[in-house]
Amino acid sequence: MFALGVIMALISFTMDFTVSRMLNAHSWLQQQLGDNMLLRYLSWIVYPIALVAFSTGFAQSITPHSGGSGIPELKTILTGVILEEYLTIKNFGAKVVGLTCTLAAGSTMFLGKVGPFVHLSSMIAAYLGRMRSSVTGDYENKSKEHEMLVAAAAVGVSTVFGAPISGVLFSIEVMSSHFAIRNYWRGFFAATCGAFMFRLLAVFNSEQVTISAVFKTNFKISFPFDLPETFFFMILGVICGAVGCAYLFCQRWLLGYVRRNRFTSMLLANDKPVYSALVALLVASITFPESLGQFLASRLSMKELLTSLFDNRTWWVLSQNASLERPSVVDPNNLWLEWANPQITVFGTLLFFIVMKFWMFILATTLPMPAGYFMPVFVYGASIGRLVGETVSYIFPNGISSGGVLNPIIPGGYALAGAAAYSGSVTHTLSTALLAFEATGQIAHILPVILSVLVANAITQKFQPSFYDGTIIVKKLPYLPRIRSRQINSYKVNTETFMNTDVKALSTDANFEDVFRVITSSEDPEFPVVENTESHVLVGKVKRSQLIHFLETHESQQQTQSKTSCEGKLEDGCEIEPITFQLSTWTSLHEAHHLFELLSLQHVFVTKSGKIVGNVTRKELRKAIEDLANPK
Repeated sequence: MFALGVIMALISFTMDFTVSRMLNAHSWLQQQLGDNMLLRYLSWIVYPIALVAFSTGFAQSITPHSGGSGIPELKTILTGVILEEYLTIKNFGAKVVGLTCTLAAGSTMFLGKVGPFVHLSSMIAAYLGRMRSSVTGDYENKSKEHEMLVAAAAVGVSTVFGAPISGVLFSIEVMSSHFAIRNYWRGFFAATCGAFMFRLLAVFNSEQVTISAVFKTNFKISFPFDLPETFFFMILGVICGAVGCAYLFCQRWLLGYVRRNRFTSMLLANDKPVYSALVALLVASITFPESLGQFLASRLSMKELLTSLFDNRTWWVLSQNASLERPSVVDPNNLWLEWANPQITVFGTLLFFIVMKFWMFILATTLPMPAGYFMPVFVYGASIGRLVGETVSYIFPNGISSGGVLNPIIPGGYALAGAAAYSGSVTHTLSTALLAFEATGQIAHILPVILSVLVANAITQKFQPSFYDGTIIVKKLPYLPRIRSRQINSYKVNTETFMNTDVKALSTDANFEDVFRVITSSEDPEFPVVENTESHVLVGKVKRSQLIHFLETHESQQQTQSKTSCEGKLEDGCEIEPITFQLSTWTSLHEAHHLFELLSLQHVFVTKSGKIVGNVTRKELRKAIEDLANPK
């Protein structure tokens, strides 16, 4: 656990350091080109196009499973489904190099690294688990492997934001349908080691004087907000929930559309780098700072975007008292100037940013390269909150009277609430509120922020699946969906209505021909064993590998002996395992779903009065849930 935290912290810091230098090089190049508009435009678009195309081509050439964030696949693995190719070291190398290039494309592509870091952390955890088994000689323990993967998810988040507590809570909310308390301290230990090392490296590199929050804020602690402002925080939650629903629907639709459309599906099948380059060309052209990019604060990096949105000052007041001439280079002490434009004011730039980044980010999520989608959602939510905060501040320039005392509105507090509420609604989590506090070192707004997150979550969970569940649906991963039907009819559905009745059973006295007939008529990994063909009373199960060994053994005997002397029974030649768990025909759909998730089951036999009548796999369970959600 300690090694996992330290390794991921080193990788995160090294990647941030490399990306920072690459972004600085691009910024320096832009300055050196002077006033030559054509060269500035070409350098602006060629840089992200080259990086995005290389990221896609390199990652896809090594393994096709390196694209995207990796969280949907990890969620599927944690339910007991084996997807071994997603946790290989080959995939790790492809993801690290590809993600570095993706991040170096800057805020132009508007992509982050949280999801891929959760995936990278899980790959390191799987590798460390195998190393431990080889050194100590322990047998392969699926429970230990599961514990390492759950801790790895917490480490992935904590080494990006330096936030161990919310990292653990985020991993619980997103990764697990059920969480074992014994994994709690393991996750905290590993996440704390990772976050501490990540922040310590920043101090050693002279980036900071001491360990502090990643996005430091300076809100007024003594009087952060007036009580009447709680109403506006609730309105912000409603807005974030509504926009979150629209985003999730559009993103899932577009992800499916690019797979169905003949042109885009052909590109994604044969020329993935070309598809990524075309998307990068479109997005980079729009964000060029001398054109529409001047209204999108496109010169700021992702970190600078978030830092500027959390500014405790009121921008529309500053714009009244300052010259709005944009400096030739970004002023780190006055990042708000990138949002100030005399033509459309700060309200116009924030609204334009929200409208344009909505579809640009949805388009970016279709790119087949390593990329994270949490950080952009977090920044986008902060921009919604900032717009609401600036609007409230404009309506009440002197503040809202509370007990005869006037205190000015702090728009940065609304940006904080918006970031937590929107990202929470998209991912269906509440831990984003705590993540916002840990990342900013600001906890004075804890109640209104949590209120906004709860309101946004209530709206989105009612109408849309989460971002990760939506991706699972589109990719058709073998993941059990939630039973979203609130109708009482779902409780009346029992196992008998959806189980598979075509079950090939063997009796204990089955001979060579019986075993051969059953094993060639089915691809099942294990088969039920009954007392005899008349009673059909279930007594155990036998694995396919055992049956194959039984056939091979008896076939070799037949070649050397007479057939009569080599007749063997199944119970003599195979190890019949006892069945410790089975369903009855009266088990409800809800109970079966709960047990499959809790015990990570793949298939279970169904009995009635001790007799086997069928079996249930994840396929039948998923179809039953889908039929409930979409009845004929």
